[in-house]
Amino acid sequence: MREVAIVGVGMTRWGELWEKSLRDIYVETALLAMEDAGVDRIDSMVVGCMSSGLFVGQEHLGSVLADYLGQAPVPATRVESACASGGLAIRTGFMEVASGMSDIVLVSGVEKMTDVDGGDATYALGTAADQEYECYHGITFPGLYAMMARAYMHQYGLTREELAAVAVKNHENGSKNPLAQFPMQVTIEQVIGSVLVADPLRILDCSPITDGAAAIILCPLDQAKKISKNRPVKIIGSGHATDSIAYHSREDLTSLEAVAKAAERAYKMAGVGPDAIDAVEVHDCFTIAEILAIEALGLVERGKGRTAASSGLTAIGGKIPVNPSGGLKSKGHPVGATGVAQVIELVKQLRGECGERQVKNARRALAQNMGGSGGSSIVHILEVG
Repeated sequence: MREVAIVGVGMTRWGELWEKSLRDIYVETALLAMEDAGVDRIDSMVVGCMSSGLFVGQEHLGSVLADYLGQAPVPATRVESACASGGLAIRTGFMEVASGMSDIVLVSGVEKMTDVDGGDATYALGTAADQEYECYHGITFPGLYAMMARAYMHQYGLTREELAAVAVKNHENGSKNPLAQFPMQVTIEQVIGSVLVADPLRILDCSPITDGAAAIILCPLDQAKKISKNRPVKIIGSGHATDSIAYHSREDLTSLEAVAKAAERAYKMAGVGPDAIDAVEVHDCFTIAEILAIEALGLVERGKGRTAASSGLTAIGGKIPVNPSGGLKSKGHPVGATGVAQVIELVKQLRGECGERQVKNARRALAQNMGGSGGSSIVHILEVG
């Protein structure tokens, strides 16, 4: 298996991009990644997208986007794993380069979510939960994660203030990210006093609905320095796992078993453990998700994640910087693009290009992307080449 490097990245500011179509935002970021890598051709492309059919009425994305990018007839594949579609696209592209099938692969994530109203967006997102046992009874993702939060509060004594500290930290980081959808700082009091969505989660505990795209260029490590002026960043570990979607089939609502298994596989491939990681991007679709994710990744002990943000452990200057980009909370969450954007942030961190939000001396980083309420997860570990 060949070593694989990321040699180009491209992303534009996320938000409510009503003046642009899905194909527009896809092509913008794809061209930025190709320019960053210094390439004008690709051998193959992989697109991560959760639900373009429900959000904008467009399927058959591989063909549509290859054509609109001017790269047809290259092979183009669309992959889907709910909100982990971007992470799965990277893993698919990684395997294609590692196997020797292709040399230059464009991997992108894209989602256009604000062309429909809130009810239709909620329905589209809900298709990633169990339709027969959960959605049929009216539950939505805020309700599912609220049950996780309540279970964790009961088992480990999580306070409302500790939960809010996750949002405060990520908005503080996002205030330093010019591409973030909501780059404003918030206080504990603002989070706790914001509109109740699903008890105990309030609106400032929840990631937003977002339009956005992100793209990277992969190639064999031994070709990276010939292709690009950028310092290559290697993908040294890739892990993928699944779990029961329906909560009634899980043994414990306070753990994310797919995240733990994906991390175990990624750590084994990379030959490192949690102590070797300098910067982390996790899937904080809700504040409770970040707490559960860092525990499943082995970055803190079970039950200790509740104080990680409030104690400063996961701040940019802390021992384990988590979500220096602002995370899904502040940067935004166009579901199919999120996993690719997480890796872009870490590539920039490892290149030393993050300005005010730069993690000092970062040489190895981890991205954790999650589908639904933990039904699937992808973990990648990156290292300076």
